[in-house]
Amino acid sequence: MADMSGAMFTSATDLWSTPQTFFDQLDAKHQFTLDVCAMSHNAKCDVWYGPDHPNVERRDGLLQPWAKDANEGTVWMNPPYGRTIGLWVRKAFEESQNGITVVCLLPARTDTAWFHDWAMRGEVEFVRGRLKFGDATNSAPFPSCVVVFPREARRD
Repeated sequence: MADMSGAMFTSATDLWSTPQTFFDQLDAKHQFTLDVCAMSHNAKCDVWYGPDHPNVERRDGLLQPWAKDANEGTVWMNPPYGRTIGLWVRKAFEESQNGITVVCLLPARTDTAWFHDWAMRGEVEFVRGRLKFGDATNSAPFPSCVVVFPREARRD
């Protein structure tokens, strides 16, 4: 039997589309007004940032001040799960310091520097079981967590 363990933990993409039912439950609690890591086909809010946004200024959420487009609401972030994830989680924490709440769906990578440096500064809730992202028939090969950076995030 061939060893498939390597294939189970890789992906052709670092974009994992948020499961709609999961998002709807969080949206009912937080009333999201801005999605900072979206694509035109999967944006969860009317106002969103993403690489295929028709407005060039809204194509890179890492470069935007989120508070201006959040309209005093709550930001939703399901970032790319690749090498830039630490930049996104840091940005989420920093934006919470500007008077907005940021809710993040993240892989529960408790062994990584970005998780300890940034995610642990928020309120971390681990998701029970494995999510099915987008139109996937199988569950993700990793556990997930929701990290909330409230308006009054801790400063460590």
